[in-house]
Amino acid sequence: MSWTDERIDTLRTMWEAGQTASQIAEALGGVSRNAVIGKAHRLGLQARPSPVKANEPAAAPAAEPVVA
Repeated sequence: MSWTDERIDTLRTMWEAGQTASQIAEALGGVSRNAVIGKAHRLGLQARPSPVKANEPAAAPAAEPVVA
């Protein structure tokens, strides 16, 4: 399988529409999820936020020390 201009256009369109790498790979056929992610990275497509959320809230900044 090679990345033709048509397949790259499809990848770009689906990526920008918010489709997952797995969905894109299935639509293109003959490529893996990882191949789609790698090609998107090499094309400079915008990274996606991780769907995994941290369980711990961000720590609050320490209070200023009181000088007497």
